[in-house]
Amino acid sequence: MKRSILFLSLILILGNAWLFAQTKPASADQKMKVFVDALMKKMTLDEKLGQLNLPGAGDISTGQSSNSDIGKKIKEGKVGGLFNIKSVEKIRDVQKVAVEQSRLKIPLLFGMDVIHGYQTVFPIPLGLSCSWDMTAIEKSARIAATEASADGICWTFSPMVDIARDPRWGRIAEGSGEDAYLGSQIARAMVKGYQGDDLSKNNTIMACVKHFALYGAAEAGRDYNTTDMSRVRMYNEYLPPYKAAIDAGAGSVMSSFNEIDGIPASANKWLMTDLLRRQWAFNGFVVTDYTAINEMIDHGMGNLQQVSSLALNAGIDMDMVGEGFLTTLKKSMTEGKVSMIQIDQACRRILEAKYKLGLFGDPYRYCDINRSKTEIFTPANRQAAREIAAQTFVLLKNETQLLPLQKKGTIALIGPLADNKENMPGTWSVAADFTQSVSLWQGLKDAAGSDANIVYARGANIVDDTLLDARISVFGKPTYRDNRSPQQMIDEAVALASKSDVIVAALGESAEMSGECSSRSNIQIPANQQELLKALLATGKPVVIVLFTGRPLDLSWENAHVPAILNVWFAGSEAGNAIADVLFGKVNPSGKLTATFPQNIGQVPIYYNHKNTGRPLAEGQWFQKFRSNYLDVSNDPLFPFGFGLSYTTFSYTDLKLGNPKLAANGKMDVSVTLTNTGKTEGSEVVQLYIRDLVGSITRPVKELKGFQKVSLKAGESRTLHFTITAADLAFYNSDLQLRAEPGDFKIFVGTNSSSGLEASFELLK
Repeated sequence: MKRSILFLSLILILGNAWLFAQTKPASADQKMKVFVDALMKKMTLDEKLGQLNLPGAGDISTGQSSNSDIGKKIKEGKVGGLFNIKSVEKIRDVQKVAVEQSRLKIPLLFGMDVIHGYQTVFPIPLGLSCSWDMTAIEKSARIAATEASADGICWTFSPMVDIARDPRWGRIAEGSGEDAYLGSQIARAMVKGYQGDDLSKNNTIMACVKHFALYGAAEAGRDYNTTDMSRVRMYNEYLPPYKAAIDAGAGSVMSSFNEIDGIPASANKWLMTDLLRRQWAFNGFVVTDYTAINEMIDHGMGNLQQVSSLALNAGIDMDMVGEGFLTTLKKSMTEGKVSMIQIDQACRRILEAKYKLGLFGDPYRYCDINRSKTEIFTPANRQAAREIAAQTFVLLKNETQLLPLQKKGTIALIGPLADNKENMPGTWSVAADFTQSVSLWQGLKDAAGSDANIVYARGANIVDDTLLDARISVFGKPTYRDNRSPQQMIDEAVALASKSDVIVAALGESAEMSGECSSRSNIQIPANQQELLKALLATGKPVVIVLFTGRPLDLSWENAHVPAILNVWFAGSEAGNAIADVLFGKVNPSGKLTATFPQNIGQVPIYYNHKNTGRPLAEGQWFQKFRSNYLDVSNDPLFPFGFGLSYTTFSYTDLKLGNPKLAANGKMDVSVTLTNTGKTEGSEVVQLYIRDLVGSITRPVKELKGFQKVSLKAGESRTLHFTITAADLAFYNSDLQLRAEPGDFKIFVGTNSSSGLEASFELLK
């Protein structure tokens, strides 16, 4: 009897559980699946292929979108999204064609290269990374998302997380430098800033992680060039930031132009399916870079039909601009080269992205004209851009404490970048209103007021070569070439500078001397600007270089002869104001380099976390025969990773380990005391590095594993704590297994990758 009662009770429990399962609300994923399933059953093959097509918007005039060539394709269901179209009016107009005139009324995605801000432009990404401030970086992405979404955009082709160790490569400007650990933190912050905690909110936008993968390792630093490396190097040194962005929930990924293991990324099934989908469990969609499928023809992979099939089979979902999917996949399916399952899968992923963005619920959710009038380029956003920009500047040299400048006397502002507001936002600032940017001259005049006399002379063109000048004067960023002779401009500048108390030389690159297709074989300041600098130094007046650049430069001569150098990258909409804040000491510079500056081009590629080799040069040595070194220059960089000065000074003392023996499942406390030993309040980025002394594969001489940005008043001390676990010591071994191997380690805590306190510990089995 008891057994019968127990059996009946069990039946009742199971029955109630089944009933609850049938009546509980469907999950968001279930609802999305039901919706997409129903929609796809209605779609023809041509309409499914249309979802895989991402053309550029071209010149669509408001009110004429229905009659444009692109409008006709949208009506026919042959477009899944558009990019590089802006303004609520235009986007609403085009979206109306999709949802009111196409058969199935499927809304479009609208994407844009919102790289470092929308209309309020923040420093270029390489500059942003030098803040080492994840809160500030996330805030910049949040503001960018708010502004872009207020203007109709729901998708950004950012963040670019490519690790780059070759400053010849122009696109180093778009990333976060050379280190995978720091790059991973920034990738997470950017994705979180763009997507927020709910992608269906109308002030968030979908992130697109790029360029997948390894694009930053292009040979010779030449854009679009071949990339070749071992899987061990991929997993340990280049892939972590991509994975961090995926783990943070990025909704889309962009394939890169380069090849991997001899197969272009857009046709690389190991990369797009085995790694991205299966190992990393990515469930968003993959879009190619601009015409990347078509470009595989020149790679030698076949004709358009063949390369389009290769891309779909590899795991590509959306074809940017090339229209190979749209025009060839139907034929390939009839020939058995691709399957309906694969087309359905790609189509589903794009429809799911639209669903997650809330476009099926309200296709005009990003087209609120009131938001576009009130949430873009606001005073609050500009103030944030100014404050964040000031954190990114790196003080490279400050002999005799020349900086900060005093607001008195006459300050001569000399240089081709002193009065050029259009170049202040830097590369990839496609939504900026350049007329609203603040030049350095304007910023200094506004900051000095009547306390100091700011005088200006151009002094030189950015470059003397007229053909090169034409190549760098693109995208609405003129160099304002002066047709006087170089000597006439120098003479004018010297005459002005000779009557001044101090010279501020605004020198370096123009905005488009870095960025896409802006690789340089010579990474010095242009020769004509160097001649100007020499003439200014000859006046005997103190000289401060305000350096504009999108990459590490060879500054060996400048460092040897100029007393003060402030690297300001390209600082965005509020560049002039932010630079003035730092030059006059309203803000104490705290930026630290995230990419190594070489002594000369011959050291490139150069990066801090290199391997030791079997014949390492002894520490402190310049040259030893039969050791890994150069005959003519030391192995040391000019400025190491993590380097950056302040108007105050800091000391590091009392490095302590909670326990010099770390259990495999334990934690180790690392503490250090930081003291502001100067006379000014300032911020310091305290950096923690480890070295694995013995490994199953060779290990780097140092690896960044933690950092804290700390603000201290003059004379203040603070004890900082870091936590180290076995997970922090793990690496991918020769079998591509992530393991922390027991053994001896060193730990370093200090102000940059070349300077710090040391301690030793052991990871136990």
